[in-house]
Amino acid sequence: MKTNRAKDSENKIIITPEEPDDLFKLRRIIEIGDNIIADTTRVIKQDKEFARPDKGERIKVKINLRVEKISFDNAIDRLKISGIIIISNNENIPRGLYHSIVIKINDTIIVEKSKWNEIYLKLLAGSSSEYKYILISMDSEETSIAKLNGTNLKATPNIYSGKSGKRYNTGNLKNDNLIKNYFEDIKNSLDIYKEEKEIKIIIFGPGETKRKFLNYLKEKEPTINRNITLIEGIETSGQDGFYVFLRSDAMKEILANSKIAMVSKILDNVMHQINKGEKKFAIGINEIKYANSMNSIDTLVYSDKVFSEIEEEEFIKLLNEIENKKNVTAFATDSSTDIGMRVASLGGIIALLRFQII
Repeated sequence: MKTNRAKDSENKIIITPEEPDDLFKLRRIIEIGDNIIADTTRVIKQDKEFARPDKGERIKVKINLRVEKISFDNAIDRLKISGIIIISNNENIPRGLYHSIVIKINDTIIVEKSKWNEIYLKLLAGSSSEYKYILISMDSEETSIAKLNGTNLKATPNIYSGKSGKRYNTGNLKNDNLIKNYFEDIKNSLDIYKEEKEIKIIIFGPGETKRKFLNYLKEKEPTINRNITLIEGIETSGQDGFYVFLRSDAMKEILANSKIAMVSKILDNVMHQINKGEKKFAIGINEIKYANSMNSIDTLVYSDKVFSEIEEEEFIKLLNEIENKKNVTAFATDSSTDIGMRVASLGGIIALLRFQII
């Protein structure tokens, strides 16, 4: 999560959520009565003589909203905030109107409170983002690029080489030009991440194309070398390559301290215990509640599937209670990765326990 104090007030904090965990923290931080400043859109009804009564123009507007309701919008990657407009930068949208804003990952808002307590500031401080990873899944025909932030994976459109045949014939001038253009397109696609801090690039895929591209990238961008890792053994490219990599031992080694590696290890640990007939884990909301009552929870992982078992407000209270206990770590996941879907298949919530309770 990116956070900055607003220059005009100590009570305003500029917040950009970057992964599902951040949206959950926002859900817990924002309260009824807070003010939210955000860019949004609203339909203005047309007053023309022959205009249809249900016809309107959707315009962009910046508003200050007094919060009356906050909830997830059917998924944990969309947070819906509703309330009364108290300030607008458009005269056609007066104060007093009811409005809803949907906050998604990478949207920026300003949260204004009359006073920020230590718990909320601790939640924000604990959201300081770890390394972000750019995954490049490639072969000689296509390349997929995705940004991995926490447990959220966001892919960009594929890049295609346009070559024919199984391999490049390096003696063919046309194919030499194709591969140079192909590599240049991939390099240019990485430019959008140049301003990112704490970012690392991981390249994988079948064949030697990844190594040739790495050499090309080092030649064109000499300073980038220390932030690149080449992975062998991932024999799948394109979008499928991401899912193979994220379930691989290489991922657990290279990204050992990342959130996604931690969640993967938790899932593997639960599966191992199930196979061994051990029971230092809890699956499903009822087991989680009981484990919490016994102060047994060590680490917790959840997805939006959990809302099919428990009301959102009740779950937020339970989550606050669990995380406020000493040395309990919780992770939110979404369906952008196979790991998030695995959590969903287990009832949307699992935990590793400090001791067996059943």
